[in-house]
Amino acid sequence: MKGLKRQIPNLITLCNLLCGVVASYVAIADKECGIKFAAAFICLGILFDFFDGLAARLLNVPSEIGKELDSLADVVTSGVAPAMILFQIILAHAPIKEFAIVAFLIPLFAAYRLAKFNLDTRQRHSFLGLPVPSNALIWVGVALSGSFVPSTIPMLTAFILVTLAGDVLMISELPMFSLKFNFKKLSWKDNSTQYIFLIGCVLIALLLRDWIAISIIILWYIVLSVITCRQNAN
Repeated sequence: MKGLKRQIPNLITLCNLLCGVVASYVAIADKECGIKFAAAFICLGILFDFFDGLAARLLNVPSEIGKELDSLADVVTSGVAPAMILFQIILAHAPIKEFAIVAFLIPLFAAYRLAKFNLDTRQRHSFLGLPVPSNALIWVGVALSGSFVPSTIPMLTAFILVTLAGDVLMISELPMFSLKFNFKKLSWKDNSTQYIFLIGCVLIALLLRDWIAISIIILWYIVLSVITCRQNAN
């Protein structure tokens, strides 16, 4: 029974991996609806990614295998799958199709970041660099919206720059604040950054009323992290 309990978080992680595999497949196999289905499966995989760690803490069964398995699942769900989405979007709409290859940089940088994360003991309560699932959500928003496509040279350039910026941010040393609240002290003083972030998220969602809000919220997270980092440095 104890052995079975230890495997529950790993089974949840494998559900994350399965979502990533399915997302990667449908993004390539179904050119009409596949991109949106892939985005939905990435979201489901990221949800499983949240609950596997929560389950490990609640059941008090953390393990080194679970940590490594989690990284392997994230490479697929938040690395390969969004790369397939971006690849298909550029291939379908861009005036220069060859630039679709830039999408393949995403899983490479994601894998490097996850390996670095596993060895870095500084990231217990916050992050250094953009988390891999956060970078994936940028492309989830673009895919679900369907309104933003690289059909012109300026838009294609923007897609490439956002891709490269996300790749660099994943392996950067930029401090990124944790979204976890201090539930023992829910005052503004102890959770001001988290409250400001949530207020910004609500405003973005209400103003845009489109799936692209997911992408903009991630950009808001990056900007607020930069501001917070500068304030702490001063």
